[in-house]
Amino acid sequence: MPEPTSVESLRIDARRLENDLAELARIGRDDESSGLHRRAFTAAEAASRAWLAEKLKSAGLEPRVDGAVNLGARWPDALAGPCVMTGSHLDTVPGAGRLDGALGVVAGLEALRVISEHQVELTRPVELVAFSDEEGRFGGMFGSQAMSGKLTPETIDRAVDLDGISLEQAMAEAGLHAHDALAAEREPGSIHAFVELHIEQGPVLEREGASIGLVDAITGLFRWDVRFIGEANHAGTTPMDMRRDAFRGVAEFTSQIEALLEGHGGTRSRATIGRIELVPGAANVVPGEARFSLEVRDTEAATLTRLATEFRRALNGISQSRDLKLEIEAVSQIEPVACHGRVTNAITNACESLGLPCFTLPSGAAHDTQMIADIAPAGMIFVPSRGGRSHSPAEWTAPADIERGANVLLQSLIELAR
Repeated sequence: MPEPTSVESLRIDARRLENDLAELARIGRDDESSGLHRRAFTAAEAASRAWLAEKLKSAGLEPRVDGAVNLGARWPDALAGPCVMTGSHLDTVPGAGRLDGALGVVAGLEALRVISEHQVELTRPVELVAFSDEEGRFGGMFGSQAMSGKLTPETIDRAVDLDGISLEQAMAEAGLHAHDALAAEREPGSIHAFVELHIEQGPVLEREGASIGLVDAITGLFRWDVRFIGEANHAGTTPMDMRRDAFRGVAEFTSQIEALLEGHGGTRSRATIGRIELVPGAANVVPGEARFSLEVRDTEAATLTRLATEFRRALNGISQSRDLKLEIEAVSQIEPVACHGRVTNAITNACESLGLPCFTLPSGAAHDTQMIADIAPAGMIFVPSRGGRSHSPAEWTAPADIERGANVLLQSLIELAR
């Protein structure tokens, strides 16, 4: 292939990229729902990793797998020193679309192929990685947590999925050893920069008519399991003013959420009750117990701390006024991350060189970038999601936007690695 006049004129092969995405989308597809089922450490997810390994070999790249089953390759392989890394994940939620995670891996593969095919002169190697279990089958982002040193033997031992299958069991059935993940940790400074291309999974870019999103921060969150405990009683014989109705506590709390966010949060604050269960759950019984989830997100750590205090205060007030017992269990907490200027500058420069305007926005979802940001300067590129749809077969991004995003990724990686 003839060498271009400059690296600035390098572009990804859009047809090759689309063919790769189509091939990968056939792995783990459910014919009835048309959704993908590649949960971490299942046969379908292993098949997707085998597919990527073959693609790397075909491109003359040597696949590498670490103890956390993160799969990737680097070029030039002989070049020492901190790498410029890109990637995402191949695992999916049940019934997923074809782009969440997969786009970042396949576009990273294509960028690495273009760089190696044109023998671009670099001062730092470029590395692709497909992280394992980003979708949290076992409660976290396993592969990127391992790489960033966030795993312990205890967290590995305690990890269980919603079906009661332990991480150790699932990995053992796949011929893997869970505790090997502890050896996947990389030292701070070993990665010069990390860039992840991802679909937005929201409606903002489409609303703004923008093809490229420059992510400036990734949301943090806290997630609680909350219980109001009152007294179950007969729905017909118990007067309204004599009830200790647990559900009425939830109803009052939900009516306060918007005011709590407005008074103590910011424009990027979000709060969601996504699950609720009433006990005993009969039509003719006053609920004696109400169990519900509360998830709160924001891109500022101080705002999350303030919201946690105010939500807890509101729940306590309701429990006292309605004579309900309150129990709060903190299920998870993820700190927000500001994207690093080294990476956002490279993305901005790439957009300018390609003549593409970019729209700055936060990521309201958690990503592997959030974990890697603890050990390396990190940032993200978004492309639009039609209708804001994700985690469903309806997930779709226009091929032209995919091509633009992949070219921004390619040029960002080259700048960072040169």
